[in-house]
Parts: sequence; structure tokens; C-alpha cells
Amino acid sequence: MMKLRKFTILTAAASGVAALAGMAQAQSNTDRVLQITPYAWATGIGGDITPFTGAPTVSIRKSFSDLIKDLDAAFFISAYARYGNLVFMGDISTSSSSRSGAAPVLGVPATGKLRQTSATALAGYRVGATETSTFAILGGLRHWRVRGAVDAPAIPGVFPGANASRSVSFTDPIIAARASFQIAPDWSALLYADVGGFGVGSKITAQLLGTVNYQMRENAFLSVGYRHLHVDYRSGGTRFDMRMSGPIIGATFRF
Repeated sequence: MMKLRKFTILTAAASGVAALAGMAQAQSNTDRVLQITPYAWATGIGGDITPFTGAPTVSIRKSFSDLIKDLDAAFFISAYARYGNLVFMGDISTSSSSRSGAAPVLGVPATGKLRQTSATALAGYRVGATETSTFAILGGLRHWRVRGAVDAPAIPGVFPGANASRSVSFTDPIIAARASFQIAPDWSALLYADVGGFGVGSKITAQLLGTVNYQMRENAFLSVGYRHLHVDYRSGGTRFDMRMSGPIIGATFRF
């Protein structure tokens, strides 16, 4: 199985990806809230990439410590807004990676590359709120653009060689739930989950997020937590089945 070396999603915002937006929101009595969250995600990655029918499959199994040494680029930023009980979340993220290794079965030398960009927009309603907790239901769209490439040289009499690349774009409907809790003075917690795809764009996309947040100042929060993101896209002979998991740390600024 071929291992991919340079892939990670680091640096800046929320949920896939809009889930991470506003991850540090503490309870507030104001009717209007706007906040921006940059963050770093120390993610590991696992999954399989097949650009199209006949191309070698690149299998990825890497921890964050393996990936960070060879990171190409990554950037994420998100926003959260609330007006009364109406809730809005948005996120834009991009990352790229590459790796040289061996293709499966024959062990042929090969190089795999992957670049992904996603944009998420969600809107919903805060269906429950007390002095120490809130709960909101949201729905929206997550748009993906993924480019995968595999280059394997020919070996006479063994392997004819392959140089394959494919770009795909698709949009997934998403439903989500978001809950926040005040757990102590200046401390809060956030739980978020979404699921989507349903065969409209990808077969399935899903995300889980949990953070603990500390209010440093009136309008600034520091958050630490854990995030898992999965997308499984299949169309013809093309497949991108990726799972990304790891701790996160970020700062939220409220305006």
C-alpha cells in the first residue's frame, strides 16, 4: 500500500467544516453576535484516493507527527453570527499535500498528490437557551473541490506505467446540531456534529467537534479540543475517501 507523505489540514477555522466557526462562543445575553475564529488543527489522516478507473489507488495512513514534516500548505478561517435566535456559520478551507512511495500490489514506485478546498455555509435556529446552555439546529451546503494525481513510471514487462490526475467538484447538503455549555466562570464547552452528502454530492460527509473554551477577555476566547472530519466521494472510477482527526487549538474574536 502506498503511503502519502504531505497532507495535513492546519491553521484556521471551523467545521467542514463550518462546524468550527464560533467554537469558543460562551453564553451571552446580547441579541447580536459576530465572531471570527482562526485555529490550528494537528490532524492525522487515513483513506484511499483513486483519480479514475485504471489509476493506482493511493492509501494514506499518517499521524500528525509524520505529516507536519512534509506539509505543503493549509489555511482555514470561519465565522459565526447570531441575531436573536437565528444562527449563521461559514467556513473556507484549503490544503495540499504530496508523497512518493510504492503503489499497491506490484510495489511500483509512485507519487501521489492531493489538493482540497471546501466552503461551507449553514443557517439555523437556536431552539433552546438557558442561562448556562444553548442548542441550535442548522442546515446548509458544503462545496468541495478536490484534485488527486498519481504518477507511476513504467517497468518493462511488469507495469505499463500510469500518469493520472482528476479534479472533481461537488456540493453536499448538510444538517447539523450545535450545543454550548457554561461549565464555570470564564469556562465553556462546545459540542458540534454534522452529516451530509446523502448521495447528492458525496456518498457521505460527517464531522464531530468538541472544545473547551476559556474567556481571556470580554471579546476574546482561547479554545482547545478535538475534531474528526470524513468525506467519501465516489463517481465512476473516481474515489476520494478521507478521514482526518486530531486536536485543535484556536482563538475566537467577538465583535
